[in-house]
Amino acid sequence: MADTGHIAVYPGSFDPIHNGHIDVAERAAKFFDKVIVAAYDLPKKRLLFDADRRMEMMAEALRHIPNVEVAKFSGLLVNYVASVGAMAIIRGLRVFSDFEFEFRMGLANKKLAPDIETISIMADERHIHISSSTIREIAELGGDVSTMVPGFVDRALVARFEELRALQPEPGYTISIRD
Repeated sequence: MADTGHIAVYPGSFDPIHNGHIDVAERAAKFFDKVIVAAYDLPKKRLLFDADRRMEMMAEALRHIPNVEVAKFSGLLVNYVASVGAMAIIRGLRVFSDFEFEFRMGLANKKLAPDIETISIMADERHIHISSSTIREIAELGGDVSTMVPGFVDRALVARFEELRALQPEPGYTISIRD
């Protein structure tokens, strides 16, 4: 474990949090005194769950890791990371296309904040097929995502899509939190 005071931020939309996210958080927690799993409150994509609901699910999913806390943030990531006194940004890598995106983002963040490192953790092979967007699509169409997310997230997905179907019966959730 790192010396006292070493903090990392693991950012994302976590819409919803899934077993791959949990695995990365568990592994990052082995290297830092504190890992803040931070949900970006208004990412530039359609959201299924608002920031507060995502935070609730994150807190439940990660409560078993004593040195992990959850938060939400707005604005430029490196500004948030600096504001909480963190020294690193944690990113998960699943496939080659993730590497290209994360590499470019890491370079941009380094240019903006030279003292903040980006650390990538490769997904465990059990989770490389999992992404939040894939989970949302499967769940929306009534598929089983129970092996990809904690049980309470599975139930939240079912309830949310029932709610959205009541508003709009056709597939393709077009009503987002931001609309």
